Amino acid sequence: MTFAVVGIIGHFSKTTLLFFIPQIINFLYSIPQLFHFIPCPRHRLPKYNKDTDKLETSVTVFKYSDLNSSGKFLMWVFRTIKIVQWQKSSEDIVTCNNLTLINFLLINIGPTREPKLTLILMLLQVVCSCLAFVIRYPLASVFYDI
Repeated sequence: MTFAVVGIIGHFSKTTLLFFIPQIINFLYSIPQLFHFIPCPRHRLPKYNKDTDKLETSVTVFKYSDLNSSGKFLMWVFRTIKIVQWQKSSEDIVTCNNLTLINFLLINIGPTREPKLTLILMLLQVVCSCLAFVIRYPLASVFYDI
């Protein structure tokens, strides 16, 4: 909220938007669930495994035949570019990870403890903020009207 207010009042909303790169990526990745192309459970956060003391990818389970053509197409694209865990049983039941940036990271790094996952997410934000500064200042003539 603070970034949004400062960006709007300071008249540099395009620059402020660059700092939200991870959140924009999360939104784009979540579109199939947010717009109900595939089922969206109430809670999409990673699940905590108390036996291993680690966070694991949360999943949603649904029938493949219940998906409309948009959902089938989007999930085909996601499976093709390998950004989703997808398991289909012989009974038309699909188990798919919930589509959030946090779950995506857990797919790639495996189950991990919360402090490590938090550190990785914070580092991702820092890297994206540095990218925002590079886009805004050295590459301003490419992206902005000067």
